[in-house]
Parts: sequence; structure tokens; C-alpha cells
Amino acid sequence: MSCARPHGLPIVEATTPPVLTLIGPVTREQVAGPADDVRRLLEAGGAGIVVCDCAGIGPPGLAAVELLARLQLAARRAGGRIRLRAPDPALRALLDLVGVPVEVEGEVEEGEPALRVEVEVESGETAV
Repeated sequence: MSCARPHGLPIVEATTPPVLTLIGPVTREQVAGPADDVRRLLEAGGAGIVVCDCAGIGPPGLAAVELLARLQLAARRAGGRIRLRAPDPALRALLDLVGVPVEVEGEVEEGEPALRVEVEVESGETAV
């Protein structure tokens, strides 16, 4: 029995993660609602990730941190995760300070080498 290889590239279906746009300023009363939106987006799409656009979230504060922590928790409970798009540097610092782990679009994931980085293993050898 023989098998012929198909010509060309294999067909791969790309999935684009859904985007949840967060608009501020965030108050404590608004924190609970978007968690349901994250769960619905994860159930509807097959990507396992919801991108949260934080460009319009307003000044970072504890309400914004609570919102993102709840979104992350809701995503984890639904078997997915969130990824932030365009977060303010002060918001990132605040999330790091309180210990809320979040991914940010465009950053290299932990444990993966950055693109186009050449590493020299031992002196005298060529870089890989």
C-alpha cells in the first residue's frame, strides 16, 4: 500500500480570538458584567483566548485591577484565558504589584525565545 503526499501547503483553519473592548472609567458597579461576556465569547469561539482591548479603560485603579482579575478568573473557569491589548504601563505595573498574571499582545510568552535572537553557546562557536 502506498500513500501519495498532497501537493502544496496543508490546509490550516486559523482562528482569530474574539475581542472584548473595555471602556472606562471603571467603577465597582461595572465589574461583574463583563465576566459573563468573557464566558460567552469563550463558549462561542474555539480559540480559547479572549483579547481584552484596554486602550479605553481610563486611568488605572483598583476597580480596573478587580475587573481584569475577574475576567481572568472567569476565563480560567471556562477553560481559556484573556490577553490584554494596549494596556497602560501604569496598569501593567499595578497588575504586577498585586500579583494578577496576564498576557499582553505582542510580548514573548515566558519560556519562549524572542524572535531573531542569536545565542552563542560557547565562545569561539558560531551563533545559532
